[in-house]
Amino acid sequence: MKSPLTGKEMPLRHELRTITFRKEEIKTRFQFYLCEDTGEKFTTTELDEYNLLMVEHAYRVKNHIPQREEIIEIRGKYGLSAIRMGEILGFGQNTYGLYEKGELPSLANANLIKLARDPFKFRSLVEDWNPKSENTKFDLLKRIDRLIYLDKQKLINLDDYLMGDDEASILTGYSKPSLEKFIEMIVFFSHMTQCYKTKMNKLLFYSDFSFFKYYGNSISGIKYKAINYGPVPNMFETIFENLAINDVIDIEYVDKTDGIRIEKLVGREDRKFNPEVFGQEELAILEKIASHFKDISTNEIVEISHLEKGWLENIHGKQFISYEYAVELKAI
Repeated sequence: MKSPLTGKEMPLRHELRTITFRKEEIKTRFQFYLCEDTGEKFTTTELDEYNLLMVEHAYRVKNHIPQREEIIEIRGKYGLSAIRMGEILGFGQNTYGLYEKGELPSLANANLIKLARDPFKFRSLVEDWNPKSENTKFDLLKRIDRLIYLDKQKLINLDDYLMGDDEASILTGYSKPSLEKFIEMIVFFSHMTQCYKTKMNKLLFYSDFSFFKYYGNSISGIKYKAINYGPVPNMFETIFENLAINDVIDIEYVDKTDGIRIEKLVGREDRKFNPEVFGQEELAILEKIASHFKDISTNEIVEISHLEKGWLENIHGKQFISYEYAVELKAI
């Protein structure tokens, strides 16, 4: 963006601000363009929308308000329309649908949505519901009872084990962890480029952090740690092994000249990438990352990742990398 005062290109900068939102003080990373000659700060409509989204994300996390993806998921598991779900929870006719589109729920309504996460607790709300058809209520109660039964049978939930069951936060890129999306990201890169395990980890990191940089959410919702070879997804070893065991990808072992054996992740002909789980913006970022790093070696991408502030400030202690560092990505 050019400065309206000097006509020169302005760099994008950011600073930590405390903003009053819904009568609460929210700390957020605020982005702006800086006119270096005058010190004036400017934003665009798009940047204002992004900054507001960051405030809303922080407010959701502070008050444990579900993200829109989870609001959609909660309704979906009961097989209800948004109107019917809102009716059971005591909302206005279109209110639940608006929350699914991104409108921020009130704290009272957010608590009711969280209550509906648990089929056992949701059942009590349905029992108090008076629809026009008793058969509608009876069928829903049967569906809920089935979910309660299935929950009791689960000894280990693979999604929770591999991805973690934390609420969305700045460490997940304000997205609820999605094993489905994360698997497809791995399948995508295994088909698109020569992908040793270490390089795969960097491609996943740059995909999630780049999407957050431009759109305010991560793609997969997974957490990333700083280790010696750069940023890596949490539990990546277990996830890769699980995908190989289940014939989603293949793992080939390559012997290097120095006697070291490394793992190569290879796409399978009988397991193609499924783009249907992604939006157009997400697919564009995946394509961009694949193209940008296609001819870059594993050693080179490791060195590139070691220049990232998110890695430099978290390698001591091998800590999780906050998605706040996305605004300072150097490689993308």
